[in-house]
Amino acid sequence: MKGNEKLIKQLNDRLAEELTAINQYMVHSEMCDNWMYAKLHKSIEKRAIDEMKHAEKLIARILFLEGRPIVSELGKMHIGAEVPKMHQNDRTAEEAAIKGYNESIKLAAEVGDNGTRDLLTAILKEEEDHIDWIEAQLDQITQIGAQNYLVEQMD
Repeated sequence: MKGNEKLIKQLNDRLAEELTAINQYMVHSEMCDNWMYAKLHKSIEKRAIDEMKHAEKLIARILFLEGRPIVSELGKMHIGAEVPKMHQNDRTAEEAAIKGYNESIKLAAEVGDNGTRDLLTAILKEEEDHIDWIEAQLDQITQIGAQNYLVEQMD
């Protein structure tokens, strides 16, 4: 099915964001593993895998719309040197993703592509879950302090 070119471009923009997030989250996950913060390692690794699934769905949709998935263009990664900065950088990435998904959902509705709109809406919900988790971590750091927070991550 031939899709709307502007929407396909937007899907490739979302794909670039997802691919960038995968890399950023994997680096953060492995840093936490290296520091032996097992709980954080697993949580951030799971989020990276969620982003991989989003990328897979976007690629499939682009192909369905007879577009060409662009997987070679990534955004700038922002790697935190310590855990609180990692969470802040990841929150910024999720905020950008949420904004982008909302724009793409609006465009999909405007061009009458309800299948793409539904896909993007489902991914948006997962991105909102991601930012909710990250914000909870930042709240814990504020409330109990970074050292106490990190002690809880050593399982």
